[in-house]
Amino acid sequence: MFLYPFLLTVHVFSAILGMGPGFVMIPVVKKAKTMSQLRQAYQIRNQLHIFVMIGGTLLLVTGLLMGYLHPYLFSRGWYITSLLLFLTGLGFGPTVLSPRSKPIKQFLKEYDGGEEIPAVYYEMARKLFLFERMESALFLVVIALMVLKPF
Repeated sequence: MFLYPFLLTVHVFSAILGMGPGFVMIPVVKKAKTMSQLRQAYQIRNQLHIFVMIGGTLLLVTGLLMGYLHPYLFSRGWYITSLLLFLTGLGFGPTVLSPRSKPIKQFLKEYDGGEEIPAVYYEMARKLFLFERMESALFLVVIALMVLKPF
């Protein structure tokens, strides 16, 4: 059967191209020392997010298709747990991350107080980055379950 190995290959590449950029989104922004650098860092971050969204969608689709081709996967604990954790991570975007990132985007658009990054930004970013780190940890668990298949 050619389809399953093809889906598995797409799934692995989707994980690399989709999840990889998600792990560097915070460090890209934390390096900024001026408002100009911060704005540019968020532009880069937005471009990285496109890879995360495409890769995440492909991961879900290929993972479900592999389960469709091999229904026994739905009886494996690692598969079900990975799927539930992945869906939880996807749900973070609109429910947890977006409400914390919108004020930052608005701030970056409207701020005209010079090049110094004000404390209000750091407070907003701290809250956003906390949840992004939680999501990254969640996705690391998913990756570990996919690789190790412990149960």
